[in-house]
Amino acid sequence: MSSNPPGLCCLTGVKHEGPVSGEIIDYHGISTYVSGDKTSKKIILFVTDIFGHVLSNAQLLADDFASQGYYVIVPDLFEGDPIPWTPFEKLGEVGLPEWLGKHSAEAVEPIVEKVLGHIKEDFAPTSIGAVGYCYGAKFVVRLLGEKKIEAGAIAHPSFVTDEEVEKITLPLIISAAQTDPIFTFENRVKTEEILTKNGTIYEITVYSGVVHGFACRVDPTIAIAKYAKERAFFSQVAFFAQYLK
Repeated sequence: MSSNPPGLCCLTGVKHEGPVSGEIIDYHGISTYVSGDKTSKKIILFVTDIFGHVLSNAQLLADDFASQGYYVIVPDLFEGDPIPWTPFEKLGEVGLPEWLGKHSAEAVEPIVEKVLGHIKEDFAPTSIGAVGYCYGAKFVVRLLGEKKIEAGAIAHPSFVTDEEVEKITLPLIISAAQTDPIFTFENRVKTEEILTKNGTIYEITVYSGVVHGFACRVDPTIAIAKYAKERAFFSQVAFFAQYLK
């Protein structure tokens, strides 16, 4: 398998603070954070972790991608029911299995597909990329496998299967943590074996000194962690610049 189911490591991290430049809108009946120039013909669909589109971490990252010339669309995948921020302080009070039962891949995927369909209709983009963190990575992998986007970027993926990776032939960049009980060393090796066999254009970078969630929930006061997050972001930007036309 390519990544294991989410666990408590999905509930750890630091909330990022700062002013955001985008806004939350109603996008075809779905609450959605958007950022950037909507006349841009290069679109990024941002598929969040379990904390959803209202968390400042996701919004600030979306703004960062928008600053590179993309129009970024971050939909609410969980119908107003993301994991609340409190688990960072009260891990034992979060019923993650119960929450995942309500927001399974079968429940989330139609939302992703609906938003992507409207993006293509509304903006007629020259290219669409997708970025996914943790749980959101699964849907980026699926979109790539179905050739519904041109390139994908994922960080510390959860719930991804070998069968989903087998279908990927389009460009994919993976940002991985050295310490990750979900996307383990063995998972990384297996994923690379599959992508190599498929002849897929891919890039996998493993960042030492960080854990699952670093690309979106890292403690920015820790130098090595801050470096890893920023390096992962700029690597994703460079990858999209190469493969999104």
